[in-house]
Amino acid sequence: MKIDEDSPQVRFPPPFVYAGMLLLGLGIGRLLGDPPIGLDIRVASIAGMILAIAGLGLIFAALLRFRRAGTNPEPWRQTTAFVASGVYRWTRNPMYLGMALIFAGLALIFDSLATLLLLPFVVILIDRQVIAREERYLETKFGDDYRAYTEKVRRWL
Repeated sequence: MKIDEDSPQVRFPPPFVYAGMLLLGLGIGRLLGDPPIGLDIRVASIAGMILAIAGLGLIFAALLRFRRAGTNPEPWRQTTAFVASGVYRWTRNPMYLGMALIFAGLALIFDSLATLLLLPFVVILIDRQVIAREERYLETKFGDDYRAYTEKVRRWL
């Protein structure tokens, strides 16, 4: 992965963090005997599917906005446009929120409490190591427009 000089300088792909922690949670649960989440399996499966589909929808909508703006979604590449429309009117990070929803949905589908308990750690890691870098970069690159946007739109929800 080549990191552009003019970029947020994120050193790892965020989807890999979510996927790696998901696999870690499932593995820990399998090795140590994961206690169930405590929901009826049908309810958990349906809720999990709803969360995962909602997460995929958020990611798709965000990627579509980036494509229309002609900018890169990868946080190690240069940003050429400031996107504040579509799903970006409700959350500054729809892709990461979408990944968190997918993570939670899969934890429910697999009935893995260990996996679900890792979600706050994943969100904190993404927030501190990815989003913080992106926000510094975007503020430097887009100045007052980006600062005004951060005052109107929350980081997550």
